[in-house]
Amino acid sequence: MTLLYFVRHCKPDNTNYDDRERPLTAEGMEDSEKVMQFLQNKDIDQFISSPYKRSCDTIKKAAEYFKKEIVTDERLRERKSGMNGNNFEMFKRRWNDKDYAEEGGESIHSVQKRNIEAVNEILDKYKNKRIVVGTHGTALSSIINYYKKEFGCDDFLRIINYMPYILKLEFEDHTFIKATEELIIEKTYE
Repeated sequence: MTLLYFVRHCKPDNTNYDDRERPLTAEGMEDSEKVMQFLQNKDIDQFISSPYKRSCDTIKKAAEYFKKEIVTDERLRERKSGMNGNNFEMFKRRWNDKDYAEEGGESIHSVQKRNIEAVNEILDKYKNKRIVVGTHGTALSSIINYYKKEFGCDDFLRIINYMPYILKLEFEDHTFIKATEELIIEKTYE
């Protein structure tokens, strides 16, 4: 059995930062300690993350605890937002048509394709291991939707305020077995 612990980042500072360099808030840094506490008895073999700072910083304390380096994978990055891309009407439109992307943005299918490529590579390389994957809300939602087709906009909106959020996915080889919500800390989406 291969266990993938997907860790959606803690609360980021959304003021005046490039999306890739957006840090965690002070509260988010405190919550990253809770991520470490949750993972510390899980015998983690590898840490992989989106290259975005908020994702890496969310799992950094846990990686340090296990004396592991965080390997970043560009395919695990968050969806590229376009013009007026983060409002509830756009969320619904994107999830109703997963090929839709606003000007300058990226579709759910595009995010899903590159994230699943990364997941498949992880499953090949780390068979029967326990892996932590630092991720984002839309990226993780696209992964869940790949394995559970019924996961849609309402489910995405349910988890939008979970920062951090840990979801464990279990696999036998490449066969998805089940998903279990492991840690939920609710914040306000901004």
